Parts: sequence; structure tokens; C-alpha cells
Amino acid sequence: MPDDFEPKSAIKNASMLGLQTGALGLVYSTLQNALGQHSSGALGVFTRTGSTITFFAAMGAAFAFTEATVANQRQKNDAYNGAAAGCAAGFLAGIRARSLPMALGGCAFLGTTVGIFDKAGAFTGTESVLSDEQRSKFFKKPLDLKSSSQS
Repeated sequence: MPDDFEPKSAIKNASMLGLQTGALGLVYSTLQNALGQHSSGALGVFTRTGSTITFFAAMGAAFAFTEATVANQRQKNDAYNGAAAGCAAGFLAGIRARSLPMALGGCAFLGTTVGIFDKAGAFTGTESVLSDEQRSKFFKKPLDLKSSSQS
């Protein structure tokens, strides 16, 4: 693994992902508002289920901020950064439920899940490019029929 670490802007990453997950929270809040029976009307998206928007944005921002901060501190891009970020987001989910055991469980579950996905390369979308030497070690060698028939 090459040591080509580039520092990340924690504030920039947190605000970008916070806005994106906030938009996702708005969609989810809209669905909650549309499917629920209430007398709030269209503004119920913000007045009745608006906390969902804030929660989604906070989880996304906490995830991105933690991931960038841990990466900058360690000066490495690996699965531990994602695991720490998943732990922070899961902890936040448990705090919303006002339960410390849920916060610790959310930290363990989401941290483990994101760490495994990052280790597999699924969250970053990057595939490790194998050199020709690594590729030749990985694949089976073709059976040489000429030398085996002479034996």
C-alpha cells in the first residue's frame, strides 16, 4: 500500500456530506408527512417530522468529520477511519434514542459494518490496481501440456 496520504478538510467533508444526507432526510421526512394522518398540511414536513432532516444531516456530518479527522491524525487512508466514523454516527443514533446502551450498540454495529465495507473497498469505490507481478501470483499458472506429456 503506497504512502500517498493527502490531508482532508474535515469541515468541507462534513458540510458536503451533511448537506447531502440532509437532503435525503428531507425526502424521508416528506414521505413520513405524506403517509401520516395529521392536520399539519404540507408544512408538516418541517413542523411535524422536521427533526428527521436535522438528524440525517447530523449523522452525515458526524461521519464525514470523524473520518477526515481520524485520517488526518493517523495520516493513513484505511478501513479504521471508516470504522471510527461509523462508530461516531452510530453513537449519535443511540443518543437520539436517549439510551447509552443503544449508543454503544450503534457505535459497535455501524463501526464494524462500515469498517468491513471500507476494507472491501465498497464505500470509497476504489479498486486496488494490481501490478502484473501481483496478478500473476494471484491467478493459477496454465498447465504446460508439453512437459507433462513427455513424463
